Amino acid sequence: MSFLFNTYPLARAALFSLDAEAAHDVTLTSLQKAYDCRFTRNLLGTRPLRPCTLMGMSLRNPVGLAAGLDKNGAHIDALGHLGFGFVEVGTVTPKPQDGNPTPRMFRLPRAQALINRLGFNNQGLGTFITNVQNSQWRSTGGILGLNIGKNATTPIEHAVDDYLLGLEGVYPHADYVTVNISSPNTQNLRALQGQDELAGLLLPLQEKRKALADQHGRRVPMVVKIAPDLSIQQIDVIADLLPRYDIDGVIATNTTLSRAAVLGLPHAAEAGGLSGPPVHELSLRVISRLRQQLGTSFAIIGVGGILSGQQAREKILAGANAVQLYTGLIYRGPALIAECVQAAGELVDTARNTA
Repeated sequence: MSFLFNTYPLARAALFSLDAEAAHDVTLTSLQKAYDCRFTRNLLGTRPLRPCTLMGMSLRNPVGLAAGLDKNGAHIDALGHLGFGFVEVGTVTPKPQDGNPTPRMFRLPRAQALINRLGFNNQGLGTFITNVQNSQWRSTGGILGLNIGKNATTPIEHAVDDYLLGLEGVYPHADYVTVNISSPNTQNLRALQGQDELAGLLLPLQEKRKALADQHGRRVPMVVKIAPDLSIQQIDVIADLLPRYDIDGVIATNTTLSRAAVLGLPHAAEAGGLSGPPVHELSLRVISRLRQQLGTSFAIIGVGGILSGQQAREKILAGANAVQLYTGLIYRGPALIAECVQAAGELVDTARNTA
C-alpha cells in the first residue's frame, strides 16, 4: 500500500477544515503536482489487477472513477494512477459556464455524505478536448469515459442540440460516452428521463453515433446516466427504450433529491444532489430492477454510496457489471479503490467463470 494511502486520514483532517469546494480544488492540484514529479508519482498508489470486460472494452479492474470529480478532464492521468480500471470525466457542456453561485458543496460528516449544486461548472468543450488529448491514460491501456450534458442557458426543448455537439466533439477521444440526463442541478434536465423526451433525445443521438462510427471507423459505446429517484414504472420505461435505440449501457445512479436519510443533520436542507451512503440502497433498487428488465447481457455500471468493499459487492450482486466511486474517496481516500477491486473483482470473476 502506498504512502498516500496510509497518510490520507491525516490529510483529510486538514482538508475538512476547508470549504468543501476549496478542499476539492486543493486535492486535485496537490494530486497533480505529486503525479508530475517522477519521484512522488511512485507514492501515489498501485494498479490492482482484476481484468474484466465491459461493453467489449478490456478493463484492468471493474472499479472506475465517477464523473464530476474532474469536470474539465485536467487530471486524468493523476487520478487513473490511483488504481482505477476506468476513469470518467466531465460533465462537459458545449459552452463554458460558471455553474451555480457559491457556496454550492456541503459535507454531512455524520452521514459521510455530500450535497452539491455545482451546476455543470466547466470550461467548455474546447478546453475539455484539449485536456483529454494531452492525457496519456488511454495510450497506457486505461479506459476513458467522457460525460456530456447541456448548458444551463439552452432551453430544454433544444437540449438535443447540445448533446449532439457534445457527442461529436468527444467521440474521437472516448472509449465510451455518457449522456448525463440526471443531474438535479440543471433546471428541467431530469425531465429528459420521461418516455417521450428520452425517445426524442436518443433517436438523434443514435443517428449521430452511426454517422460518427462511419466517419472514424470505430463504434464508441454510449451509455445513459439516470437518477435514483425514479419510480418502478419510470425505470421500466427507460429499460425498454435504451436497447431500442442501441444504447450500450446505463449508469445507475446519480445523486438523490431525497433527504430521508439525513433529516436534522447540518446542511441537510441545502438544495442540490445528495451523494454518499444515503444513495446506496436507492441505487441498488434501480440496478436490481434494470437487471430484471434488461436481462443478463446489458451493461450496468453501479454508482452511489460505495464506502466499502462490501458495498461494492452489493452493487455487483444487485446486477452491476462494474462500479464507480466518488464521495467514498472523499471520506475514505484512495485505499477504498483497492478494497473495492478485491471485493467486486471476486464476484466479476465468478460471474465470468460460470457464464
